[in-house]
Amino acid sequence: MNHMASGATLARSHDDAPNTREPDVERIVAALVARARAAQRRFEQAGQETLDIAAAAAAWAIMEPQRNRRLADLAVRDTGLGNADDKFRKNHRKTLGLLRDLHGVATTGVIARDEEHGVVEIARAVGVVAAITPSTNPAATPANKIINALKCGNAVIVAPSPKGYSSCALLIEFIHAEFAKAGLDPELVQMLPHPIGKAATAALMKLADLVVATGSQANVRMAYTSGTPAFGVGAGNVASIVTASANPDDAASKIAVSKTFDNATSCSSENSVVIDEAIHARMLDALTKQGGVLLDAAQKARLQAAMWHDGKLSARCTARSATAIAREAGLDDIAAREPKFLMVEESGYGPEFPFSGEKLSPVLTVYRARGIDAAIEIVRGIYGYMGAGHSVGVHGADDALAVRLGTQLPVARVIVDQAHCLATGGNFDNGLPFSLSMGCGTWGGNNFSSNLGYRQYLNVTRIAYRIAERVPEVDALLGDYFRRIGR
Repeated sequence: MNHMASGATLARSHDDAPNTREPDVERIVAALVARARAAQRRFEQAGQETLDIAAAAAAWAIMEPQRNRRLADLAVRDTGLGNADDKFRKNHRKTLGLLRDLHGVATTGVIARDEEHGVVEIARAVGVVAAITPSTNPAATPANKIINALKCGNAVIVAPSPKGYSSCALLIEFIHAEFAKAGLDPELVQMLPHPIGKAATAALMKLADLVVATGSQANVRMAYTSGTPAFGVGAGNVASIVTASANPDDAASKIAVSKTFDNATSCSSENSVVIDEAIHARMLDALTKQGGVLLDAAQKARLQAAMWHDGKLSARCTARSATAIAREAGLDDIAAREPKFLMVEESGYGPEFPFSGEKLSPVLTVYRARGIDAAIEIVRGIYGYMGAGHSVGVHGADDALAVRLGTQLPVARVIVDQAHCLATGGNFDNGLPFSLSMGCGTWGGNNFSSNLGYRQYLNVTRIAYRIAERVPEVDALLGDYFRRIGR
């Protein structure tokens, strides 16, 4: 069945792609964008059924088990980050959840009618999307952005990280195979040619209609200064509070799952846990039972020397197993115990306390708090250094405390009694939309505070009809002010 007539052939393979070392990078990128734009103009008029089929084709390209396994294995082989089994699960669950969120959603044509106010809303595509994606999720994040873009009638060009290039190229090869079966134009989904460089990425951002950037803060800043409308994400550095009312075994189990999933490549993985002193000893015991190993001061110093060089995280420790990190730090006795994660105690935050920042590894910083007020101030201090706007976890909170955290801390999400890295980007047991890109609001230097979803890939045109005039009396609106303050 041909859902969108096109004479285009499959996009160039990785080996056939032009080399961006050539001096005419902008010309090469402009040609990609021109092909994408031509395909997109036809695609956006094809109707909801075709848009849905395109999104489904991209989803099945990564979810089909054999292809998913190849992508997961290749991601770990070429990036050295995370573990393949968790990436396999992530590729499936994140895509399945996104399909759930998009199922039956209208994204083209008339999508809403407000008869009372005489307003009709029409969904419109944004055009060509530049998708900037990280090495930590070299298949799952591109797939998420591609599916959202297609669902809304857009074309998308991916700028993967250099390490994630091979995984992204394979993903797009799989998508094009599904497109060929469905009669869809492969020029709707493209990627920058190898090797990926800043010049090509900058050219793509400049020429696209929308930039969605996930990854390093350098890429996000480049997106925001590209001159093109952009959505970028803030830095992760999640802290979770364990209150005196928490069940330590339940909290430790969930924190351990979150801390170890995919070797903590997620920006939503806890970097710190702030424990009320009333439950501190029991919580440390529970974390130890989950496979955590608490280091002493000397071991902590050796780990710090291994993890940071000249103030920068070492790639030799990023997203590796706790055992491998312990060996890298010369902690052979710790490595021999095959820990699931390492723990270090800390009391301060800021550049002089590097363990208070994001670690992108199964290393958990432990703080001790004298009550909930102190715990909140510790988290505020941590986020003053890094991670403002993202989210905070809490175990053992009642509704009043959850609301207090959401009112007083600079966070876009409060995750209650859940494995944080699985919950923040949407899960089947909470109501947050599935995403791999978390907006952090103005606290994190972002222009949105929701999970990046299909709504960010749409324009909306509004038709306003004349309705019966309704002019309120001044006293109806200012009467309370007049009574309290006077005229």
